[in-house]
Amino acid sequence: MTCYYLDASGLVKRYVDETGSQWLRRLVASEPPQLLFTSRLTIVEVTSAFARRVRDGTVSAADFTLVRDAFRADCLKDYRIIPPDLAVIDRACQLLERYPLRAYDAIHLATALNAQAFLARKGYPSLTFISSDQRLNGAAEMEGIEVADPNQHS
Repeated sequence: MTCYYLDASGLVKRYVDETGSQWLRRLVASEPPQLLFTSRLTIVEVTSAFARRVRDGTVSAADFTLVRDAFRADCLKDYRIIPPDLAVIDRACQLLERYPLRAYDAIHLATALNAQAFLARKGYPSLTFISSDQRLNGAAEMEGIEVADPNQHS
């Protein structure tokens, strides 16, 4: 079993065609089933990304409804949603002191690090952090997490 943490920039690619979308879709659909982790805050970020595409005209209102509903359904069945508890918030604040991250990016990295520690305690393999954000990927690598950037796969 392979474990992945997906930030919003990676997760959007499953629903909207852009660089790396086919790679991510193949990865998610591969057998055996993958463990896919993300933060509860990702729901807000991904919905925002879909709405932004409607505003800029790259996604129709009808397609917005389809991708939003598909994403929400997948949140219930495909993703292990991790709430931003106090431990995540504290760790994110520490990460912000070490790296030039945006707030939500620090939350993603803190959540992934906590998930990684949990998986290690349970004997699961290390997770791979999936993001298209170079700054965030650099910080994740500095924290010892394997990174996969969907934009590097066509």
